[in-house]
Amino acid sequence: MAHILSYGSLNLDLVYQVPHFVQAGETLSSTSRTVHCGGKGLNQSIAAARAGGTVSHAGKIGGNGTVLTDILRESGVDTDFVTVGDGPSGHAVIQVDPSGQNCILLFGGCNQEITHAEIDRVLARFQAGDYLILQNEINGLDHLMTQAARRGLRIVFNPSPIDKSISRLPLGEAWLLIFNEIEGAALAGCDDEEGILNTLRQRWPRCRLLLTLGSHGCVYDNGQRRLRQGIYQVGTVDTTAAGDTFTGYFVACMAAGRPEECLDLASRAAALAVSRPGAAPSIPTMDEVQRCTLRRGE
Repeated sequence: MAHILSYGSLNLDLVYQVPHFVQAGETLSSTSRTVHCGGKGLNQSIAAARAGGTVSHAGKIGGNGTVLTDILRESGVDTDFVTVGDGPSGHAVIQVDPSGQNCILLFGGCNQEITHAEIDRVLARFQAGDYLILQNEINGLDHLMTQAARRGLRIVFNPSPIDKSISRLPLGEAWLLIFNEIEGAALAGCDDEEGILNTLRQRWPRCRLLLTLGSHGCVYDNGQRRLRQGIYQVGTVDTTAAGDTFTGYFVACMAAGRPEECLDLASRAAALAVSRPGAAPSIPTMDEVQRCTLRRGE
């Protein structure tokens, strides 16, 4: 089994249940407030580990962030490459409405203090064929991608949150891009499924593409054929970690040499995650995913 390095964000999530998302100029009372461990990097690490992967997390926390490394270790993630910075840990303010949809305000904190020297020290411990999971919540991505490609790591990049900095990254070095409709439209300059996949396939011919389509499932393009996977129906409680759960499970299954099961297991895991509150706490184990009985969507 290939090793998985998740180099990514570590956040404390402040989650507020609200009757609707706050509007400009509005003061709104929340019905509850909880604090969870999160960050796309942490969520993806935990998902990959709970899916059975051999996972190391690299990143940076503040002095108040030991709870973040605690939950990683409890989930079976190696934290030897997590360092403590001078500033506070990253955090997110998350609003969740009655339908389970969310909106998120991020503060990067120590996630934006990663140095090239730290990156080089971490990558030196991994080898060709290992997987590197990245997202857009840390700094240093250009250097990370360039150096990882030189070492032969399989780079999995989730361009979220999407912004203009993405266009300056060497995305052609990625082994796999995982993105949703909004991210795909921003990358491709068009908003229809076929156009997005065709444009990105032409632009990065060596890269695998995985487009997630919410209630319409997902499409995986490996350069030779396109595979479509539908969703599993559940009652939606909180969608915060759905995409990260899907990513972690998909990569872990690939690393384990189970490509034929990747899409289905990732979809099952994401469905279970949205049926539960919180980010990291909602991510299921592989045993739960394999034991659950879920109904496919139409």
